[in-house]
Amino acid sequence: MTPRLQITVDCADPVELAAFWATALHYDPAPPPEGFASWHGWYRSVGVPEEELTGPDAPDRLVDPAGVGPTFWFQQVPEPKTVKNRLHLDLSVSGGRSQPLAERRTVIEAEVNRLEKAGAHVFRLLDDPANDYIAVVMHDPEGNEFCVC
Repeated sequence: MTPRLQITVDCADPVELAAFWATALHYDPAPPPEGFASWHGWYRSVGVPEEELTGPDAPDRLVDPAGVGPTFWFQQVPEPKTVKNRLHLDLSVSGGRSQPLAERRTVIEAEVNRLEKAGAHVFRLLDDPANDYIAVVMHDPEGNEFCVC
């Protein structure tokens, strides 16, 4: 059996981070499993203690509306992020090197502006016209690195 991929992100505020990444990825909040009115109801049914059900009973999981991409789960953890990610997401929005660099730059800048409005911050610009390359390293609202390229 081929494993199904779910990306799990440790975070302080699952609801806020799920909302940001839903915007960034054009994903939808995942509905609770069939037979449950809410995620907290489902969590209780599988034995999650009440004291772990902090925060609002809002979606902490995302699904690709096309059903193609991986699911995401934003898992609340007590410790803050302290070091650089060893794994990050690349949001490929520009069409890659098959598109002229100037066009890619325009598309990337527009996406960066959209993500900044959603709560992300620019960390570093990777701009190397000699090698026909541009990308922007950003931080999500909790400081997780990702690239827009």
